[in-house]
Amino acid sequence: MGLKDFDPKGFAMTSTTFHVDGMTCAHCVGAVTREVSALPGVTGVRIDLPSGAVSVESDATLAEQAIEAAVEEAGYVLRRPDQLKMADR
Repeated sequence: MGLKDFDPKGFAMTSTTFHVDGMTCAHCVGAVTREVSALPGVTGVRIDLPSGAVSVESDATLAEQAIEAAVEEAGYVLRRPDQLKMADR
């Protein structure tokens, strides 16, 4: 299949950013990346250690509970975007 054969209909990438509390080093980043990357549909995980921001890219909508469970499995606490807004008040 070449690029000219690519049909983008029905193909939607999603990206959601969360905050993870408790990450302090590269090992923390690796643990969270490993667990979240293992979720079905996840195509990328980017983490900014200083801010705790975790961006999850997927080829389909993911249940936030699945991401939260993966982060907790790595030993950390996930805050969803709506929780960040409330915490900033």
